[in-house]
Amino acid sequence: MEITVNNQVHEVDVEPEMPLLWVLRDMLNLKGTKFSCGIAQCGACTVHVDGEPMRSCSLPVAAVEGRRITTIEGLSEDASHPLQQAWIGHQVPQCGYCQSGQIMAAASLLAKKPNPTDVDINNAMTNICRCGTYKRIREAIHEVAGNFYEVAMADVANVSGGSNE
Repeated sequence: MEITVNNQVHEVDVEPEMPLLWVLRDMLNLKGTKFSCGIAQCGACTVHVDGEPMRSCSLPVAAVEGRRITTIEGLSEDASHPLQQAWIGHQVPQCGYCQSGQIMAAASLLAKKPNPTDVDINNAMTNICRCGTYKRIREAIHEVAGNFYEVAMADVANVSGGSNE
């Protein structure tokens, strides 16, 4: 089957029920998306599918055929995306394991709500951080919303094929 990941079409020879996470990590060598719980609860495996955040550990690859998938590598290969920079600036990562999923969830939130409130952030950011850096995550999202929104959304629109409106 053919899947489009980070604006590149890939032909993958896998069983249709294989989770997207394993296709990304094992077939396409995109290691930024992490495996953690395996039951779509923690969010470490969050990617965008047609701009929507989805947990890739329980999403069969057949469900994304013909759709646009964006991974953390698709936001920026060199950590220059405004969200990644805000994460670094606010020292969000401690162990860092959940952070690619957190950033993907935040990018989706900002695409929908350019100036989210704390309540908006709390409702949208359902990913689990075992280090408990939720306050720093909120601060980083507010910084991007306030200072870098236009740049961030242009990047998301370019990668996901969507609009920044």
